[in-house]
Amino acid sequence: MIDYAEGSGRMYHVGVGSDDIGKYVIMPGDPGRCESIAARFDDGIKVGQNREYTTYTGTLLGEKVSVMSTGIGGPSAAIALEELADLGAHTFIRVGTCGGMDLSVESGDIVIATGAVRMEGTSREYAPIEYPAVPDFTVTNALIDGARSLGFNYHAGVVECKDSFYGQHRPEEHPVSYELINKWNAWLKLGCLASEMESAALFIVGAYRRVRVGSVFHVVANQERGKAGLKNVQDHNTGSAIDTAVAAIKTLIEADRKR
Repeated sequence: MIDYAEGSGRMYHVGVGSDDIGKYVIMPGDPGRCESIAARFDDGIKVGQNREYTTYTGTLLGEKVSVMSTGIGGPSAAIALEELADLGAHTFIRVGTCGGMDLSVESGDIVIATGAVRMEGTSREYAPIEYPAVPDFTVTNALIDGARSLGFNYHAGVVECKDSFYGQHRPEEHPVSYELINKWNAWLKLGCLASEMESAALFIVGAYRRVRVGSVFHVVANQERGKAGLKNVQDHNTGSAIDTAVAAIKTLIEADRKR
């Protein structure tokens, strides 16, 4: 493969090298969330910024850890995971926002993914569609334990991943509305908890790269609750999802040390 970084020792897209990052990485989509996540670390400092990839590194329980944003969608998230794995990172937690689907999922709740519907394109360039997109079991359990210990209202189950935000929210305007609407209704009947855009790609790339990946989301709103006339006030405070991810990283660090 061509060395697009031209011998700099830094990854071409994410713009950091092996000395800049820890083995455990939290991955929000929004670069603007990185600083607030790094504030939960000990001695968190900014170590890189290139394209959509903003990176901070600090420590938790004395272990070097990082946060790196991935931008929106599977392609940029997959690039981040590939390049971080090349640098030696082995545990990843996506922290992001989602829209609720099941009526039990309310604004401000937390959703922890136990699997992801692969209604996106990135994962298809890694694995046949028959291969399931599932997170690492140990990471998922650590996230559930974290949410429970912190007293947050959480749900664990399957989420739907797509590439088009407006395909979800204005499907009737799209030329393939028949497919978008019919599949959305199928996911609802199958009990999907929420919709987001990155986890399916991350779970598949993680399986291929043999690294641990999990996902936790903050529910902004639930359009199905809105349609049903139920309470559906928007909530944009992602703090509980971030705190859940940090708690999970601490649990994983401790467990890894015992092993």
